[in-house]
Amino acid sequence: MIKLVGEEISSPHHLDDQEEQALLAAVAETGNLRDQAIIILMLHTGLRVQELCSLTRARVRLGKRSGTISVRGKHNKYREIPLNATARAALLAYDSSLQKLSLDTTPLFLSEKRQTQLTERGLGYLIKKYAMKAKLQDISPHDLRHRFGYRMATSVPLHRLAQLMGHDSLDTTMLYIRGTKQDLQHEVEKIAWK
Repeated sequence: MIKLVGEEISSPHHLDDQEEQALLAAVAETGNLRDQAIIILMLHTGLRVQELCSLTRARVRLGKRSGTISVRGKHNKYREIPLNATARAALLAYDSSLQKLSLDTTPLFLSEKRQTQLTERGLGYLIKKYAMKAKLQDISPHDLRHRFGYRMATSVPLHRLAQLMGHDSLDTTMLYIRGTKQDLQHEVEKIAWK
């Protein structure tokens, strides 16, 4: 009987600090308020692609010092995601009427061509467009979710991160606390003799 060698699980691909800044600069320079709000929201909430595309105005609650987004995630599970000051500011810049309590079920983000709900394919195109302007390779909307998870994993307990990201299993969330090659190199350099 042949015993197979296990494959090491690597952390999910995500943007590093420079890539994130380049993407934000590209959308700030050439994008409209909708596109800026989408990218900032994805980087600061960890929304899944489907969750962002199906977001309606009624699911956004904004106050002066707090805010939440209510989403239906995988397997139709409900969760509320808190919004930080950056995400709230981006949403208000995009649509100041979001601060009023609304029962409006209109999609928050519309396709610019058809004026219907933004599709997952349309979101993928939008992210690729700004990634190309930022000279970034192979960036998908899911990479923005991974960036959120990776950044939050450095300061948030695992069970809370799982709750924020809508994971059923902590095993899934554990992927975000795995160090990248650069992280591991940085850590071993700390004990190097100088």
